[in-house]
Amino acid sequence: MSVDVKYRATASATGGRDGRAKTEDGSLDVKLTTPKELGGAGGEGNNPEQLFAMGYSACFIGAMKFVSSQGGPKVPSDVSVKAVVGIGPRAAGGFGLAVDLHVSLPGLDKADAEKLVEEAHKICPYSNSVRGNVDVTSHIV
Repeated sequence: MSVDVKYRATASATGGRDGRAKTEDGSLDVKLTTPKELGGAGGEGNNPEQLFAMGYSACFIGAMKFVSSQGGPKVPSDVSVKAVVGIGPRAAGGFGLAVDLHVSLPGLDKADAEKLVEEAHKICPYSNSVRGNVDVTSHIV
């Protein structure tokens, strides 16, 4: 599948899960820390799963807004998405991710909210990237 790329983001990491990650333009620079649950020290810093959760949350709101702009249900101004990204060993070996998206669409009836989320999953680049590789469960809250 080809993609007509309109924008590229560039970031790099050093030191792995206990290092640093930063964008090439310097707008984001974070200390990385491995969570205790994965054998690390924990403490101050972030981890790749947190960064992925933030990106997926923001992108999914953008996808819902796009669906709305194409005649879908109206996205309320106080929409929010909380992504819970889990990591752990896979039965087939290696490690894998699991994602729960908690989507809050205040004032939207359940049927419209479900339709909006379903359609957003079809166009969201994060949803498209992980489809078939990562279990993603959506919850209307």
